[in-house]
Amino acid sequence: MSTLPHGGGAPAALVLGSASPGRAQILRRALLPFRTVVSRVDEEAVGAASPGATPAELARLLAEAKAEAVAGVVAAEGVDRPTLVLGCDSVFELDGQALGKPWEPETAIARWRAQSGRSGTLHTGQHVILLTPGTDAAGAPASGATVSAGVAFTDVDEATIRAYVATGEPLQCAGGFTIDGAGAALVESVEGDPNAVIGLSVSTLRRQCSVLGVDLSALWGSSNCDA
Repeated sequence: MSTLPHGGGAPAALVLGSASPGRAQILRRALLPFRTVVSRVDEEAVGAASPGATPAELARLLAEAKAEAVAGVVAAEGVDRPTLVLGCDSVFELDGQALGKPWEPETAIARWRAQSGRSGTLHTGQHVILLTPGTDAAGAPASGATVSAGVAFTDVDEATIRAYVATGEPLQCAGGFTIDGAGAALVESVEGDPNAVIGLSVSTLRRQCSVLGVDLSALWGSSNCDA
């Protein structure tokens, strides 16, 4: 299998289909230039369309929907080089139930009461679509994956739960927590890829790009997009 770019051309461009600051920071730390195009996908509608999906399957379906939505926008704009469109979504699983973003403080408080001192699984779906000049998004080659990591929480008292929720950090995080902020103080351990818990596994992204014929290392230090 040949790898892109061909003939010494410019490195592939990378588009992140997510507004997550955590995912953006992961890409910056990994020296992967990118631009962001937010998907605007209705997450509840995706879940309602797949009522039998497991939490891991739901994460993959959401990531796929977001990648496809963004790929349509980017293809309509037109691309001048191979362009990777990355859609991601995370779902936290506790007692077999899929938990997304709590959004409201009281919901976050209730979830923390339930998960304090316990363990769950954070599933991150990643879907990559490869666009090339002169083609549209329909039928473009793609690679999907789900990365799962176990998360064990400390035993947290009510005052600490309320103090954490008051920071606002957990309201837009799957499972009501993150390990790259204040929530790190409440996480006992992570079994698996810590980046996947934040929302994006770079090692998995590299393998997905390889499946699509793209050498991710060719993007290191390039300036093909505005981050």
